[in-house]
Amino acid sequence: MTQSSDDKYISIDEAAEYIGIKTVTLRTWIKNKPDIPAHRVGKLWKFKRSELDEWIASGKSAID
Repeated sequence: MTQSSDDKYISIDEAAEYIGIKTVTLRTWIKNKPDIPAHRVGKLWKFKRSELDEWIASGKSAID
């Protein structure tokens, strides 16, 4: 079974570029937004594009 390109894990740099923000901003969001779909793999943060899309579409990414 192969994963679609939307379902593979991407790095924090790729995730930031994907949603159009700086990596440092995404790191801040990870600390301050407990619902962000970030996965810790060892020392690295990994993301799935599909989960980021859902998170943004849900409105949870809006600045409080």
